[in-house]
Amino acid sequence: MYSANLAPMMGGFWSRAGYSAALAAVLAHAMPHTARAADGDDERPGTFVLQVENDLFGAGTDQYYTQGVQVTFVPKDKWEPEWFKDLMDMIPGVNLDGNSTYVVALGQQMFTPEDTTRPNPDPTDRPYAGWLFGSVGAIVEKPDSNLLQNVSLDLGIVGPASLGGYTQRRWHSLIGVGLPRGWGKQLHNEPGIMLSYQARLRQPILEPRHVLELDVTPTAGVALGNVLTQASVGASIRLGQNLGLTYGAPFIRPSLPAAAIVRAKGQFGWNLFAGIEGRAVARNIFLDGNTIGDSRSVDKKNFVLDFQGGIEFTLGYARLSFTQIYRTREFEGQRVPSQFGSISLSAIF
Repeated sequence: MYSANLAPMMGGFWSRAGYSAALAAVLAHAMPHTARAADGDDERPGTFVLQVENDLFGAGTDQYYTQGVQVTFVPKDKWEPEWFKDLMDMIPGVNLDGNSTYVVALGQQMFTPEDTTRPNPDPTDRPYAGWLFGSVGAIVEKPDSNLLQNVSLDLGIVGPASLGGYTQRRWHSLIGVGLPRGWGKQLHNEPGIMLSYQARLRQPILEPRHVLELDVTPTAGVALGNVLTQASVGASIRLGQNLGLTYGAPFIRPSLPAAAIVRAKGQFGWNLFAGIEGRAVARNIFLDGNTIGDSRSVDKKNFVLDFQGGIEFTLGYARLSFTQIYRTREFEGQRVPSQFGSISLSAIF
C-alpha cells in the first residue's frame, strides 16, 4: 500500500477541481470566443499526448489496475490511402469517408492482486500481469456530423517481457514505498494482438452563442483479440466553453473511449465532464490467464461498468485533463471496486 499521507494529499488535489473550473470560466470571459472557429474548416493541428493512469491518483491504493502509461502521436497531415479505405469498407458499419489521419502509440499497463506483500499471491485474487504494446491506426473525422471513428491495431507482449514487474519495483523504490513481492507468479510471456473500432457522435445541446456550452456524446466500440475481446456502449456529457476543440479527454483502453486529436490550436477552452460505459467482456487475458499453458486466473465478470468525471483545459498549444475513474468489480471474489486517476497532457502543433 502507498504511504498513508499520500491519499489525503491526492484527495485535496481533486477537491480543488471545482475552483479550477470557476477560474476557467473567468478566464474564458476575458478571452476571444472562438468556438465557431474550432467547428470550422481550418486545418486540424497535430498532437503529442502523454497519459499517466495510477490508483495513487484515485483511492490511494496499490491494487488491481495499478498503473498505465501511454504516449500517442497524431500528425496534422491527412492520411487517406485507398487500400485502407477498401479494407475498412469490408467491415460492416464502418465508413471511413472523411478527414483521415494515422495515429501511433506506445504504452504499458500493470495489474496486481490486492495484497502485494505475499511472494505467493492468493490464487483467488487477480494475477500479476504486465502489458507492453504498440498501436497503429486511423482516426476519421466527419466535422459536418460531429462523428469521430477510430480503428486501431495493438501488438505487444504480456508477461515478464513486458517489464511490468521491473517498472513497478523501480517506481516504488523511487517514491519510497514497499516493493511488490509476487511478480514471480505473473502471467507468462505471450504475444498479444487486439483490433478495435470506436465511434463517437458528439451532440451539441447548448450552442456556442450561450455563456456555457453543453454536449452529449454517445459512444460504441468493439475489440477483438487474445488480450481483450469485448463490446461496449456508453455516453459522456460536458459543460464548459469551446467544447468543439476536442472530443473529450483521452484514456488508455479499456476505459471509455475518447480521442487524442484537438481541432484547433492557439485557442482556449475548458469543460467539466462525466461519463459512463458498459462493457460485455468475452475475453480478458489479465483475468482469464494465458491462452496456452497453465497460469494464474480468476473467474471474470462478463459485464463491467466504468464511471468517470473530471476537468479538461485547452490553452494555446497545450491541453491538460484530470479524471477520476470508478470501475465495478471485474472478477468473482474482488472485495472492492477499482478507483484510479488519469492525467493527460497534450502538446498541440
